[in-house]
Amino acid sequence: MSLAMQHPTSAVPYRGDPAILALADWLASPVAAADFPEARLRFRNDRAAASVGLASLEDDVWTAHFGRFVPLEANLPQPLALKYHGHQFRVYNPEIGDGRGFLFAQLRDHRGRLMDLGTKGSGTTPYSRSGDGRLTLKGAVREILATEMLEALGVNTSRTLSVIETGEQLWRNDEPSPTRSAVLVRLSHSHIRIGTFQRLLAIEDRDAMAALVDYCLTNFPGPLPPADAPGRDEPAVILMHQVTERMADLAASYMVAGFVHGVLNTDNMNITGESFDYGPWRWLPAWDPSFTAAYFDHAGLYAFGRQPEALHWNCGQFAVALRLLADSAPLIAALERFGPLYMENVARRWCWRLGVEPRGIEEDTRLVALCEQAMREGRLQPDAFFFAHRGGRGAAQGALAEALADYTPLPSAHAYWSDAKPQSLLIDEVEAIWAAIDQSDDWRPLYAKVEALRRMGAAHGPAPLAAGHRANT
Repeated sequence: MSLAMQHPTSAVPYRGDPAILALADWLASPVAAADFPEARLRFRNDRAAASVGLASLEDDVWTAHFGRFVPLEANLPQPLALKYHGHQFRVYNPEIGDGRGFLFAQLRDHRGRLMDLGTKGSGTTPYSRSGDGRLTLKGAVREILATEMLEALGVNTSRTLSVIETGEQLWRNDEPSPTRSAVLVRLSHSHIRIGTFQRLLAIEDRDAMAALVDYCLTNFPGPLPPADAPGRDEPAVILMHQVTERMADLAASYMVAGFVHGVLNTDNMNITGESFDYGPWRWLPAWDPSFTAAYFDHAGLYAFGRQPEALHWNCGQFAVALRLLADSAPLIAALERFGPLYMENVARRWCWRLGVEPRGIEEDTRLVALCEQAMREGRLQPDAFFFAHRGGRGAAQGALAEALADYTPLPSAHAYWSDAKPQSLLIDEVEAIWAAIDQSDDWRPLYAKVEALRRMGAAHGPAPLAAGHRANT
């Protein structure tokens, strides 16, 4: 049940810090967790737990906190279901909010950052509408896999801290039913969403909006806007610049990872630029900008190649919300930085994943284009492509080979680079891992895959920071 820690943070003390209580009266509703028939620990992420002082918990204590939701010491006295609105596939919906999850606790990590423990599948709330507030075990397993793969590929992502099977049988229209149930706890750097701000605009609560901006700037600090940015001293404008920078990098990280989130609604956009809430995600079987993850995305709004557009559009909605506090011009100036920042981040991350030293934005952008062309024309799977050409090795021909020859390889001493093939996470493997659990209650393939993905992450090393260094990463 417990995966061995790899390079855990040593001797990090637990430090509860429920900072959100200052906003809770208008930001959230107190709720209670469901009383589940069972609480069977299936997955605990000791590597993530070590960063917030929780890795030493015995399994029964862990289960009491993350399956029965006994409050952590010096923390929230009861869970909070957060209030927010959002654009869902570009249609505004004021009737959402935490419908099957809640904020369970806040605490400081090994770098002093405020972190959230949030749930998925923990029961109904005032915002559940017709939903049952539950999570399928398969959905929890998929979220474990998604977060581990993304973390290994340098994406700023929530981490799956815990999965506990709850003993209920669930009925779903999109998978064989009845199916097993679970409650998941994720470790995130905030659950404040663009949709949180949209709700405050809708109810025209300027004071609450100003307080939320201050909360975000205090607890999720980032660099100041450029020196020539208009309104650069206004709190709302500062936050707009920071969110634009973070979203541009998140969009770039998805593209370099070959990842399709599937549901990039504004209520799924964390203002820290941290990817979370994994439903119909997929990794590309081949480089195809039109590839979609969600079967219900009939128009391809969130197709692989349209993800940067989607995140830019979401940033635009954030700017609209902040008009409650600031003039349009400085917010638009911040938003206009998205495109150049996105291109810079793609180039930086691409070189990192390809294992070469960057040479400058023009040359690096040309290299990206040549690689994309090779993958598109050859219908190549991105993980295989990057692995084959790591550090300029491989069988590249023509213009791509010539371009790669000009690049200096990064050190590649890790044994992973000598494997017969790279790690990937295509749908057939995901279904096979689930089938072992569903049919034989065999969790070994899942645990083995997590270990393999962590080994791949160790081989890559941390992704290089964006220019300006975002303090939340």
